Amino acid sequence: MASRIAVIRRYRPEIKLMRTLQTPHVVEFIARETGLNEGEIRFVVYELRDTILIAAQRGQPVKMEGLGTFTPTLRMDGSLGMLFRADARLLDQLNDETKFSGKIINKANIGKSTDELVALWNEEHPENPAE
Repeated sequence: MASRIAVIRRYRPEIKLMRTLQTPHVVEFIARETGLNEGEIRFVVYELRDTILIAAQRGQPVKMEGLGTFTPTLRMDGSLGMLFRADARLLDQLNDETKFSGKIINKANIGKSTDELVALWNEEHPENPAE
């Protein structure tokens, strides 16, 4: 018998992620778009990182308009973490259907409930129904 979680993982819609864009490529892109040199951009990126870290170490969230908010968190074991909440306008732009050019796996299943995904599995795999 197939587990419900395995079925949902198999049928849920998801983005087929491309290779991660690394810092050198981001810096190169920004340099090309702005005319700033790569050294200046790297300096700003590392200064931004350090500013977020120092603020987090003081228990202070950092809100970067157009980017999002970085908030220090405390885990149950006492270790510190960082929560990033994307800026609403950034998410709005991401959700503009006319601009997304990536590939979506199981796109036909967008909007279906987990029960519908399980029913789809059970229809396609009657010999191994989901729990």
